Amino acid sequence: MLNIIGIGELLWDLLPEGKKLGGAPCNFVYHASKLGASARILSAVGSDEMGKEILDTIKRKDLSTDLIQINDNPTSTVDVKLNSIGVPKYFIHQDVAWDFLYFDENAVEMVNKADIVCFGSLAQRNARSRETICQFLNVCKSDALIIFDINIRQTFYNKGIIENSLHFCNVLKMNEDEFPIVCNLINLKGKDLDSNVKELMKKYDLKLLAFTKGTQGSILYTTTKKSEMPTPKIDVKDTVGAGDSFAAAMAIGFANKLPLKKLHEKATEIASFVCESNGSMPYY
Repeated sequence: MLNIIGIGELLWDLLPEGKKLGGAPCNFVYHASKLGASARILSAVGSDEMGKEILDTIKRKDLSTDLIQINDNPTSTVDVKLNSIGVPKYFIHQDVAWDFLYFDENAVEMVNKADIVCFGSLAQRNARSRETICQFLNVCKSDALIIFDINIRQTFYNKGIIENSLHFCNVLKMNEDEFPIVCNLINLKGKDLDSNVKELMKKYDLKLLAFTKGTQGSILYTTTKKSEMPTPKIDVKDTVGAGDSFAAAMAIGFANKLPLKKLHEKATEIASFVCESNGSMPYY
């Protein structure tokens, strides 16, 4: 069984129909667990009622809470507005519990044993959590898949965060909005997508790169292969968490050495299932 850890934000998505558990690393961990992995979220909640509710909700989803820290900052909430086709726009409040992660020696052994570790840029907006996340990434085992799922939100990123994270990871996932931002920040000037991807993979020694395009499909790249796949025609309720579920299925397939096309099909299937559901962690 694969051991998986998602490091970063843990929160309540305040959706039109009510609050739902969320945060990209938590979404990733939930779907990884449903796909047969032993998966944990390394994050923080406040010592408030909303924090207690998160811990209870995570337990009800059969996930472990043993790497979730509790501090005196408020539990994170995110205001989510959906447009006419279910695509979310987020407003993420600052100075919340996961902005103040600390390096927990008790978690080191679990991080060191993880086969897959996923992190993003959002949880690094505060210097305290950024330093802590880097400390944890430094103790990952040498053959672990380290996934940087960028998740650019609002203004919570900069060149330093992106470049440093790229040096840590060996798998990269980004969408069509994030890709040009990254190209600009790290000065990629290829004539097209493929040439920029090739340069990016070579520069940061990446094993796998995922480029998602919403309704226009997705592309997966390894150092030797490329897989393109359309997005199925489905009845979209909302797209919250779809990218995280895609990343989980993709990572597990890659770790299990599935053929690129087969793991791409599975990732697309899982992401479509999430889009047809309400919220980021639908019942399987």
